Amino acid sequence: MKVGTDGVLLGAWADLSFEPLSILDIGAGTGLVSLMMAQRCGAELIDALEIDPNAYEQCVENFEASDWGDRLFCYHAGFDEFVMEMDEPYDLIISNPPFYAENVSASDKVRDLARANASLPFPLLIGGAARLLTEAGRLNIIIPFKEEENITGLASQCGLFPSRICRVKGNPEAPVKRSLMEFSFVDKTPVYTSLIIEEERHEFTEDYISLTKDFYLKM
Repeated sequence: MKVGTDGVLLGAWADLSFEPLSILDIGAGTGLVSLMMAQRCGAELIDALEIDPNAYEQCVENFEASDWGDRLFCYHAGFDEFVMEMDEPYDLIISNPPFYAENVSASDKVRDLARANASLPFPLLIGGAARLLTEAGRLNIIIPFKEEENITGLASQCGLFPSRICRVKGNPEAPVKRSLMEFSFVDKTPVYTSLIIEEERHEFTEDYISLTKDFYLKM
């Protein structure tokens, strides 16, 4: 779970043109998305939140080993307690949340925890993000396409509205698998785009290469 396509997509797709000064990465894993944010922008503060102790330790190690360690900090806590304790809002909140709501196997409890929606339910994620965002802040997430309507409904209850939605396919013949979604407190018609990752196995599309090439050693 150190480097997954979902995390790379989210970190590369998030719009940073509004120059956020503070960023929160919820469910940071080993720090991939936070590091991408640090590489892409000059935000003074990039906080990460990770509940799994092993992932947290790796995240801290990765932050300290990076060129941006002075701007990166990881909290070892659950999102519910974090929301209750934090006073300062963030300009950008970004999350590649656990979303396998179905029953997961017992073969790898750590991986299952990271994937199980129960460890960070969508209502908690959306509601907490709404509380922690600045008035002009934005929330960026990647979710299963089938959850898009559900997430939009939860967000609207918290005063958040979709501004950009990108629907992602693995290949031209595959069904839409993921939705990249950006929310803000401004109610406007969202901009819809689409992305195909591969033309065929191990042959990336030009769109995917253009989006992610800055983050791969070989692309």
